[in-house]
Amino acid sequence: MNHALAVVSALAVLGAGGCKGYRTQGFRQPQTLGGKTIPASLLTEGEHDYVLYCRACHGDKGDGKGPASAGLRPPPRDFTLGTFKFAAVAGGALPNDDDLVRIVRSGLHGTAMLAWDGVPDRNLQAIIQYLKTFSPRWKEEAPGEPIQPTPDPWRGRERDGVAFGKKVYHGLAQCIGCHPAYASRSYIYEASKELTGNPTTDFRDDLYGSQLKESDYGVKLLPPDFTRSELRSIRDDHRLEDLYRVVASGVGGTAMPTWRGSLPEEDLWALAHYVDSLVALKGSDAPRQLLQANEAADASWRPPAQ
Repeated sequence: MNHALAVVSALAVLGAGGCKGYRTQGFRQPQTLGGKTIPASLLTEGEHDYVLYCRACHGDKGDGKGPASAGLRPPPRDFTLGTFKFAAVAGGALPNDDDLVRIVRSGLHGTAMLAWDGVPDRNLQAIIQYLKTFSPRWKEEAPGEPIQPTPDPWRGRERDGVAFGKKVYHGLAQCIGCHPAYASRSYIYEASKELTGNPTTDFRDDLYGSQLKESDYGVKLLPPDFTRSELRSIRDDHRLEDLYRVVASGVGGTAMPTWRGSLPEEDLWALAHYVDSLVALKGSDAPRQLLQANEAADASWRPPAQ
């Protein structure tokens, strides 16, 4: 089923059967979730609103197996795992409420998770507290420390940031182990030599494609090609800021690590600027031309003798 048809089907199920056949149980006692005491009345309200807005895809038990889920790819989030991809916390940590609000309000591109900007704030807050009841992690852990953007050191020097980010991407952070390379082998050799002192001479066969990686979600995931893929949690009007968030925080439950603390902030922002420059190529002929130029350069290049 294609994405558009899947979304239409999900909405049809939501409209026709969001509540049908399911009776809410309600809560009689408050619960401590994410280190906070949540009143029973708010959880009961959240259960009701979850059934109305979320159950069709995420299911009665929050396991991502709602009536509409069978035709959805990627499948709806399984809240029982207590694992979330796109939070501004170290990868694997529980998200803060602001992260969940951002995801619900903005949606996730390329999925059936639409932007639910019409849900009233109080209802949304109630839903967020209720969905925490699906996983025992919320009873045992507090959310991770929020990763806030630092001042952008490349502001006013964006071209320099893109140029340095290209070096970091290909020569230091080794993003090309998962994502496509967007530079020739000779460039990667020189960038890695400059930044690490150890030039890269061993290249995977599919250097200009993404590499399937294991995940905590029971399926292998294909890291995005930034010139082609829908970037799930990147908002058009906050693109650079969101790219920094993903680079710094990582993507929970996937091979994308948390880079905050492993690379200087200058490098993190440079990566964000470079990836932003790649995203800007989407829909143009530039990615094809870039690939052809890199492959032509590779054809005549050999690593220098050591």
